[in-house]
Amino acid sequence: MKIYMVGGAVRDRLLGQPVNDHDWVVVGTTPEAMQAQGFVTVGKDFPVFLHPQTHEEYALARTERKSGRGYHGFSIAASPDVTLEEDLARRDLTINAMAAPADWTGSEAIFDPYHGQQDLQAKVLRHVTDAFREDPVRILRLARFAARFHDFSVAPETLALMREMVAEGEVDALVPERVWQELARGLMEAQPSRMFEVLRHCGALARLLPELDRLWGVPQRADYHPEVDTGVHVMMVLDRAAQLNAPLAVRWACIAHDLGKGTTPADILPRHIGHEERSVELARAVQQRLRVPSECAELALLVAAEHGNIHRSPGIAPAAVVRLLERCDAFRKPARFADALLACQCDAQGRLGLQDQPYPQREQLLRLLAVAQAVSTKEVAGRAAQLGRKGAEIGAMVHEARCHAVAQEMKAEQ
Repeated sequence: MKIYMVGGAVRDRLLGQPVNDHDWVVVGTTPEAMQAQGFVTVGKDFPVFLHPQTHEEYALARTERKSGRGYHGFSIAASPDVTLEEDLARRDLTINAMAAPADWTGSEAIFDPYHGQQDLQAKVLRHVTDAFREDPVRILRLARFAARFHDFSVAPETLALMREMVAEGEVDALVPERVWQELARGLMEAQPSRMFEVLRHCGALARLLPELDRLWGVPQRADYHPEVDTGVHVMMVLDRAAQLNAPLAVRWACIAHDLGKGTTPADILPRHIGHEERSVELARAVQQRLRVPSECAELALLVAAEHGNIHRSPGIAPAAVVRLLERCDAFRKPARFADALLACQCDAQGRLGLQDQPYPQREQLLRLLAVAQAVSTKEVAGRAAQLGRKGAEIGAMVHEARCHAVAQEMKAEQ
């Protein structure tokens, strides 16, 4: 029995990056022998074991063969006869198909039959073998790696293979949960726009997110958007969110906020009258299809509906400010409202040459929310009771008190 460190742990150590998780492959043994040494079986589809002390996963070397469509259609063989090279051959990218001794210090030679070190140095994402085409998830994984290693290029032959897979309908067989899982991980990388760039170039984005794909080539008013192209703008917004270390929900809202511009009637372009309402409907449909988690979905709908009003908030009347806060449910969900403001900041700064322009709306609305929150609803309700007010009348008095507080704060700011 021989144990090897494989995959991302080897890759990241060669790149001088921190290694958070280790992947181990065991060659020349059986499940029974692993169990006899105290390893605990956890794999359902193929033999994977937990180490008795570290609880890290150890997988038996295996081969895979396509037996159906999608990424579930595989027959897997694990036996003591499977070699390390055969195991590495089933992996997605050459930079992930290297192995090192279990006690590797970094100075010993690694096992690299598919020239992963060469591709690391050349900064190329390249498939290992033609077996890449057997699993459509690998298209998403490669795109995600492009977002992480954003200065890496995709090998031309790999891009051609991905296009063939899309044309053959392999991407259509992906289940929504797996699509969202990979998209979510890619959104959290250093330059998430690269993920969508790769998906666009291979044709997968048009199959998975046609609502987003159609934004490229749609013009916007150059006086508001010097970059003009809506697809380019959305990618700039997303990358600005990454620069500001925004959470996943904010990054997803950046993707969804302008989807309605893809359905603007051609005769009114480059204006986009009413795109907010259309964005809400399209975002809702996308999120139902991909089964997006509620935290991300709710924020995206809020930003799609209100980003224009938030942008225009400076100078509006105090009552309009309070109505905006109420529509955004900011009093019950202030943290979500703060996330919405961050997404709006990314939207405003995700424009050519305007990346560093101030966005005072964010601080101002958070300050006015705090002032309105300071109004004691208990005291207002007490006064309402003395006046014989009930039900909706009490709510109206709370609203009026908040408007008064916001008006006083806005007057003091002048």
